[in-house]
Amino acid sequence: MLSDILDAGVIEADGVRLETLPDFTRLNFRGAEGAVQAMETVFGPALPREACRASLGADRAALWLGPDEWLLLALPAVGESLIEAAEGQLATLPHSLVDISSRQIALGLSGRQAATVLAGGNPLDFDLRAFPVGMCTRTILGKAEIVLWRTEAERFHIEVWRSFAPYVRGFIAEHMREFGG
Repeated sequence: MLSDILDAGVIEADGVRLETLPDFTRLNFRGAEGAVQAMETVFGPALPREACRASLGADRAALWLGPDEWLLLALPAVGESLIEAAEGQLATLPHSLVDISSRQIALGLSGRQAATVLAGGNPLDFDLRAFPVGMCTRTILGKAEIVLWRTEAERFHIEVWRSFAPYVRGFIAEHMREFGG
């Protein structure tokens, strides 16, 4: 039954696993080079300048979404202090820093068939040469906009708006049925 699929914390099938990931502090950051450098002193890992790439720190990640836009992810324990420090560092620089933590959730899709499941609703080429580890992008899955990040060869991190999460979970679960889910 669909309601069971949507309420399930973890869905597994032969070769693929879908799970809801723990909460993150999520910040949408936009700014020119001066603001980017200031944010890096607070955030930790360098914000990627290469299109569609992510950078990692011990408890945070920066995903490139556009020429002057990044999705910053951090563990909730550091979220409030990170925001305060960023506001202080960026006070005199033109920028946009918006806490979008409540807007989105993260799903993890992993296993040897994860890319095949995603390909059932997305036009991207998921071959490792075309979509390598560390690549991220805004894209669609079915009819929902997502941010997709390949964190390992067989693991994807999916950021989706909360209102679309039941649709995306159901969509993925339906495509997992091919593998016994």
